[in-house]
Amino acid sequence: MSRITTLITSLNAEEVFVFGSNEAGRHGKGAAKMALKWGAKRGVGYGLSGQTYAIPTKDAKVITLSLNNIRKHVTQFIEFAHKHKNLTFFVTEIGCGLAGYAPKDIAPLFLDAINLENVHLPESFFKELEKHKPGFL
Repeated sequence: MSRITTLITSLNAEEVFVFGSNEAGRHGKGAAKMALKWGAKRGVGYGLSGQTYAIPTKDAKVITLSLNNIRKHVTQFIEFAHKHKNLTFFVTEIGCGLAGYAPKDIAPLFLDAINLENVHLPESFFKELEKHKPGFL
């Protein structure tokens, strides 16, 4: 796992943009709207679509999910990334924009990804993970 320090503006063939979505797959704002240019499909609110992977942070009515529900989706993503080592995943600050959470809330959900070389997390998540697991870097 490594850190993302710049805005993601392009992807190579085996790279995947990971963004926070709503379960209805509306993709109307934020990173979800940006994901449309890499193949996110309207109506698909979770999982792989084109060169994107949606992790729901809001329900189908666009109400923010609990951290426990988001954790389930993050766990599914980590399992997917572990099985697809041929892909490189660039995770955005899911849940930290329109869903209203802070990196300190979301980053710990990614602790099980720290040994995955194909998962790249935002700098803000790295700082928080260091607090939960000192010396992992």
